[in-house]
Amino acid sequence: MLLAFVKVDAKNSRLFHETCGVISGMDLDSFNPQHLANILWSFAKSGEADPELFQAIGNHITGLGSLDSFKPQDLSNTIWAFATAGVSYPALFEKIGGHIVGLDCLNSFKQQDFSNTAWAFAKVGESNPKLFKKIGDYIAGLASLD
Repeated sequence: MLLAFVKVDAKNSRLFHETCGVISGMDLDSFNPQHLANILWSFAKSGEADPELFQAIGNHITGLGSLDSFKPQDLSNTIWAFATAGVSYPALFEKIGGHIVGLDCLNSFKQQDFSNTAWAFAKVGESNPKLFKKIGDYIAGLASLD
């Protein structure tokens, strides 16, 4: 629902405030990775980011044993939202960056996923040379196929 309000640029601070309260009282295990990413993205895009909600979701994600259930878009939208909202969470960036670096292949990433990921890391000043090398090498490899 929040996505719809953001997509049509319908400003409704009360909706975001009330939704934040509801989400904060829920078990975050009941949300799949796409739901979490969409919530964060919607709050960041609307300008209604709640640092406590972001912190709670960041804690949840960093506490997960694995990020294998996160699709590339979930990963990139999550850190894009933190960077856009100006909410600092270095451990989350470290976890997501490490996950991407550890992947055997980046074939499932779209150009927008690479772009959002690199932008978010740069925006918050999170230096992750291994991540940028992995992304750069992958993109360079694609360019050499042309």
